[in-house]
Amino acid sequence: MASGIEARLTELGIELPEPQLPTVAKILPALVVERTLYVSGQVTTWNGELRYIGKVGREFNLDEGRAAARLSALNVLAQAKQALDGDLDRIARVVNLRGFVNAMPDFTDIPAVVNGASELMIDLFGESGRHTRTAVGVAVMPFDVAIEVEAVFTID
Repeated sequence: MASGIEARLTELGIELPEPQLPTVAKILPALVVERTLYVSGQVTTWNGELRYIGKVGREFNLDEGRAAARLSALNVLAQAKQALDGDLDRIARVVNLRGFVNAMPDFTDIPAVVNGASELMIDLFGESGRHTRTAVGVAVMPFDVAIEVEAVFTID
């Protein structure tokens, strides 16, 4: 029988990508410290294939940016699942998300783009998915992806 979060993913028709190891950065993709899980920034990949290459406000509109943020957040969850030995139900609370958006200088809807990640967490975890957040527009991103999302969770 599927766990609560796995059942919720199925109910919402959401599949998680395969978690990827960092290809360039010398970092851990995720780290558990006591009751806190830190997930390093995740870009817009699907099973290792980069997607959403370019800037929001030029190659991508707001809705496409939101979809890119959601994809990055799915990668965050894939890393979290791996770090928690496959058990996303160990996540007690989404504490913080940070979204970095590769945006044109005149594109100012950065928070609305990062909502694609925030809304996924709220859809999956309910009230425990409500979190603090930083949303920043940047001039360039690794691999020229549209967005990167990192997260902090409390765990049981």
